[in-house]
Amino acid sequence: MKFLDQAKIYIRSGNGGAGCVSFRREKFIEFGGPDGGDGGKGGDVWIECVEGLNTLIDYRYQQHCKARAGTHGMGKNRAGAKGPDVVLKVPKGTQVFDEDGETLIADLTEIGQRFRLGKGGNGGFGNLHFTTSTNRAPRHANPGQEGEERWIWLKLKLIADAGLVGLPNAGKSTFLATVTAARPKIADYPFTTLHPGLGVARVDAREFVIADIPGLIEGAHEGHGLGDRFLGHVERCRVLLHLVDGTCEHAGKAYKVIRKELVAYGGDLADKPEIVALSKVDALTPEMLKDQKARLKRASKSEPILLSSASGRNVQETLRALLKVIGEGSPAPVEDAAEEPKEPVQETPGGWQP
Repeated sequence: MKFLDQAKIYIRSGNGGAGCVSFRREKFIEFGGPDGGDGGKGGDVWIECVEGLNTLIDYRYQQHCKARAGTHGMGKNRAGAKGPDVVLKVPKGTQVFDEDGETLIADLTEIGQRFRLGKGGNGGFGNLHFTTSTNRAPRHANPGQEGEERWIWLKLKLIADAGLVGLPNAGKSTFLATVTAARPKIADYPFTTLHPGLGVARVDAREFVIADIPGLIEGAHEGHGLGDRFLGHVERCRVLLHLVDGTCEHAGKAYKVIRKELVAYGGDLADKPEIVALSKVDALTPEMLKDQKARLKRASKSEPILLSSASGRNVQETLRALLKVIGEGSPAPVEDAAEEPKEPVQETPGGWQP
């Protein structure tokens, strides 16, 4: 299935049903009064966060979502039925923006969250509502109100525990394929990965989600190489794994390029906990490994992990380092919270307890 992280769709709520002009007509009743029913309310347009989805591909082919109108009122005081609602089902992490692409309408981060994007029009009153002391037989009714219509943008930001960042061909997809069941495309050329991906890693009987985004280039925060869209997928990660290709010309300069883009992008990306790893160390000679490690250490001001996804070197250690940071940011279990002592309940005759 193709990954789609944004879509523009048109929504319209249903019109309200019109009120009815009707009069009671029965045998032996010469002057029956008005009995026109009210129109039904138009259907609403809702958006709901559901489980089991990880892309917006459904709205690549369904760009118009319209709710049905309410049923018109009828005689004998019969009100029209409400129009059925339309529910847009989206994955966790979806943001809804107005047509300008900047005004945030809703941010769905939890399964089951719902938000009404368009309210259906109210139904019109039948002629029964317009009866007065001087006008006993009104011959007019209200039409239903118009529904709401608008264009909106749906933008998906993946919600993962750890995010992989780095220059193109830094070994991010290889690492994801090694530690998870994900099967991204892997090749020895830049921009092999064109769409973000997710995988679930398991270490020490615990699991966490890793997000892999396409490689970033200089100017990514300005949209070069679609970097501004890809960086949005790691905004909500708790920790970043910064992979630096050990076979590049200068590991320190490669590290600084990505850090510069994270700072320029904003969104607190530069302040997130970061674990630095020098990848593809199995392809380096001992002298090159020593030089690249020293350069990366000076640039990052931390001890980098020497990583090789192909040979498995320090893969488990990297996962444990990520899990340690993720565990520090997770809330404490409920059972560990101290409970206030409860006063003993005294039973009274009859079984009732105060």
